[in-house]
Amino acid sequence: MNKIMCRVNMGNLLMIFLVVLCGRCTAVSTSLNYTKMYSRQVSSLRLDRIHRHLDKINKPPLFTIQSPDGDIIDCVHKRKQPAMDHPLLKNHKIRRVPPALPRSTKKGQGTNGSTTSVDGWKGVWQTWHQNGQLCPKGTVPVRRSTVHDVLRAKSLFYFGKKQFPNGLPFSPTRRTGGRPNSDSDSDSDPPDLLSGNNGHEHAIAYTTASDEVYGAKATINVWDPSVDELSEFSLSQIWVLSGSFDGSDLNSIEAGWQVSPELYGDTRPRLFTYWTSDAYQATGCYNLLCSGFVQTNSRIAIGAAISPVSSVGGNQYDITLLIWKDPRLGDWWLGFGDNTLVGYWPNELFTHLADRATMVEWGGEIVNSRANDEHTSTQMGSGNFAEDGFGKASYFRNLEIVDSDNSLTSVRDIKTLSENANCYNIQNSYNEQWGTHFYYGGPGKNPQCP
Repeated sequence: MNKIMCRVNMGNLLMIFLVVLCGRCTAVSTSLNYTKMYSRQVSSLRLDRIHRHLDKINKPPLFTIQSPDGDIIDCVHKRKQPAMDHPLLKNHKIRRVPPALPRSTKKGQGTNGSTTSVDGWKGVWQTWHQNGQLCPKGTVPVRRSTVHDVLRAKSLFYFGKKQFPNGLPFSPTRRTGGRPNSDSDSDSDPPDLLSGNNGHEHAIAYTTASDEVYGAKATINVWDPSVDELSEFSLSQIWVLSGSFDGSDLNSIEAGWQVSPELYGDTRPRLFTYWTSDAYQATGCYNLLCSGFVQTNSRIAIGAAISPVSSVGGNQYDITLLIWKDPRLGDWWLGFGDNTLVGYWPNELFTHLADRATMVEWGGEIVNSRANDEHTSTQMGSGNFAEDGFGKASYFRNLEIVDSDNSLTSVRDIKTLSENANCYNIQNSYNEQWGTHFYYGGPGKNPQCP
């Protein structure tokens, strides 16, 4: 059984023992592939700092829901949510009138008989919905953070943030070690999100046109990939980007699903968001773990587990995500499914994205910590390579971007890249039913990926 055990002895020092054991947890859909013991001395002063931080992000709830997976969902008054603490949003008024959704220029986006959307309200799609309770109108669901969540992070500063062990996630030099796969004649490079020296590996598709971009959309099937180490993760997401890719002013808005034992304490796939306005240095965070993202939906809990998930040779369950800029007020909104609004990132948070995006990426990302000087066995997507195709490999389908007229158009001019294709790869295609789409992923460590 996977356990996280905490023992506290009061005194000058509080001994916190975090024990992670291999095996299968009865409350977790997949088993952890690591065995480690973390023993940490935590001073009472540090523990006080942690509690003060948790008091800032865990707002007093009007109603609380206990999820079957162990999560606690607090129903917080929408005007008391964490976003309202941001210094740039002191005078911000939550949008009462929803923005106009981007117009689709394509009639009918099909699925095949073996795919099922898990983002509708006809069935359970987040685990905390299983007991039939929802947050009341006028509140937003916020996943409660705990001391254990913070202690799993490298430090309080890094709690809820993407971490890059060798500094900035981008190299100022041109990438030379990647293995691009291109269906475009463009010789432009993607932003250097893929530097091999920071432990992050990707399999992505990205836009190559220099036209102005005001949003992106895709449908992604959900899996529960195994994660090898507590400090590693596996995610599938959309990036909406602008700014300098070799400096400290990159703006990024991100949404997708991820498995992160360090962030969530388990291996369930979870809906997540992320934002930064300074290349992941000090601004932004995952989900609602800092002030910034303004949630407006009372049914969707960002950071909560998604259920059911896809299986090899079985049903394929997918979610549809849309990130786009409100042409009237300039905020960046998150849409889920066909027409469900989750919330928005206020325009005030950004510098370059205050105007528009210059690039979009879709795909998978993992962290490779190279424990024992070997490539990680953390899986990307389903854990199968792209060439295994439907029912085995993970996919993104119906890739679209939002133009200056607030219209959705199918993406045709893309390039693909996987910097370590023997570990994780990507193959793109186009048809009338799925539009521009791709399969991606891989098992990580294997005879060709030592």
